[in-house]
Amino acid sequence: MALEDASKEVDNAFTRKDIRGSSFENTFGGATSFMRRKYTKDLTGVDLAITGVPFDQAVTNRPGTRLGPRAIREASTLQAFDPPYGWDGYDPFVELAIADYGDLAFDYAHVAQFPDRLTAHIGTILDAGAGTVTLGGDHYISFPILRAYAERFGPLSLIHFDAHSDTWADDDMTRIDHGTMFYKAVKLGLIDPARSVQIGIRTENPDTMGVNIIDARRVHEQGAAETARQIREIVGDHPAYVTFDIDALDPAFAPGTGTPVWGGLTSAQAAIMLRDIAGINMVGGDVVEVSPPFDTTGATAIAGAHVAVELCCLYGWNKRDK
Repeated sequence: MALEDASKEVDNAFTRKDIRGSSFENTFGGATSFMRRKYTKDLTGVDLAITGVPFDQAVTNRPGTRLGPRAIREASTLQAFDPPYGWDGYDPFVELAIADYGDLAFDYAHVAQFPDRLTAHIGTILDAGAGTVTLGGDHYISFPILRAYAERFGPLSLIHFDAHSDTWADDDMTRIDHGTMFYKAVKLGLIDPARSVQIGIRTENPDTMGVNIIDARRVHEQGAAETARQIREIVGDHPAYVTFDIDALDPAFAPGTGTPVWGGLTSAQAAIMLRDIAGINMVGGDVVEVSPPFDTTGATAIAGAHVAVELCCLYGWNKRDK
C-alpha cells in the first residue's frame, strides 16, 4: 500500500482526524506515538488509551526501564502498516478508537507520591470510559494501576507472565518494590488469587499466595496451546488484568531487562498464548521491565511492542462485530 502523499505534511501522531484506522508513514520519521496513534489528552470517544509510565525506582537489580515506554513506542512503528497477524482479520486499530495518551508526569524526587499519582492517572482514563494498556517502567507500576481498576471492577483475575512471582512477603504497604506488589495486591483484595494465574515462573518462592502457577518448564512440556486453555479455564469470564513482564521471555529473546533468568518462554510461545486466550474478559493490561540500555539490538523493545499490540487485540476481541 502506498505511503501518504509525500507532497503533504503528514504526521498522524498530530494530524490524524479519525483515530481509527491504519497508518501508512515512514517508520524512520515522524513522532513515535504508539502504532502511530494520535497523541491526545482528549478522551472523548476513546475506547482504549495507551499510556507510558517511565518509572524504574523500584528495581532490585539493573535500572533502565524508565526508558522503556519511549523504546516500545519507537519499536511499534515497525508494525503500524499491517493488521496484527493471526487474529482472523480482526484489527483493533481499525475497529476501536485507540489513542496515545502520553506518559504519566511525576516528580522523580518525590518517589513516595508516585503510587497515588499513577492510580489517579489511570482512574482519569477509566472514568472517561476507556480502558488502558500501559507501557512500563518497572513492574511495581502494576500495583497502583490495579488499585484504580479494583476500585471500579472489584477484585480482578490477574494473568501474569513473568520469570518471578512477585509475591515475596512485604507487609509495609508504603514500600515501593517491584518484587512484592502482588503479595500486597492479594492482601488488599485487589486480585482474586483463586482466579489468577502466573505463567513462565522459574524462580523459587514457596508462598504462592494462592495464585495458580504454570511454570516455564510446564509450558515447555505441555505446549503453549494447552497452557492457554488452562489460563482460560482458571480465569473464566471474570474481569481480568493482563500483565506481561518482558523477562517472562528467555534472555535469548529479551536480553534488555533488569533481572533476566534462563529457561524462559520463547517469543513464539508467548505469541501463541496471547492469541489463544482470546475471549477472556480483559479490562486492562501492561507490558513492563523493558530496559533498552541492556539491549543494543532493540529486540527487547520490539518484543514489548508486539506484546502491547496483542493486548490491544485481547481488549477489543469481545467487542468486535460478530
